[in-house]
Amino acid sequence: MKNLVISTLLSLGLVSGAQAAGDATAGEAKTLTCAGCHGADGNSMVPNFPKLAGLGEKYLLKQLNDVKSGNRVIVEMTGILDNLNDQDLQDIAAFYASKKIQGGQADPALAAIGEEIYRAGDESKGLAACAACHGPAGGGVESAAFPALAGQHAAYIESTLVKFSKGERANDPNQMMRGVAAKMSEADMKAVAQYIQGLYK
Repeated sequence: MKNLVISTLLSLGLVSGAQAAGDATAGEAKTLTCAGCHGADGNSMVPNFPKLAGLGEKYLLKQLNDVKSGNRVIVEMTGILDNLNDQDLQDIAAFYASKKIQGGQADPALAAIGEEIYRAGDESKGLAACAACHGPAGGGVESAAFPALAGQHAAYIESTLVKFSKGERANDPNQMMRGVAAKMSEADMKAVAQYIQGLYK
């Protein structure tokens, strides 16, 4: 059923079908600047900077292209990608996608609430389950460029949900994440973020 939904979304153009054909070995040498914030292997030590390890090659490539084009504004990355060509971006995406994310610990009380939302959504709010697109174990769906979430910093997840809810981040296909985040309370976001931080693929 999940594959049918994804195939339908792809055929309707609602999710990115961008191809990624990077060389992970070549990409490693191109990530020296990235390592300062995201860690040498894509596992950032600073909660405000996302872990890039294992996010999925297609998703990472889309984000890199969006940042370079200005479709996704990240102040800390201003100008960093300007001198990189398409192959460079593909190689960087392949490198980080090949790495394994290091999970974190979750606040048990918040994570229990977050798990309910992640797995089942909230029918009273019309809120879809996160697992529908990001997988029950948070592994994402590479073919649809839905990112893996398991182990991501809670602070980053929460801030991203807030940005989507306010329209400050707007590079999601067909406003999918903006629509979801707009239905979430701050408490929902905190709980889901904690659950994701402690989730392991």
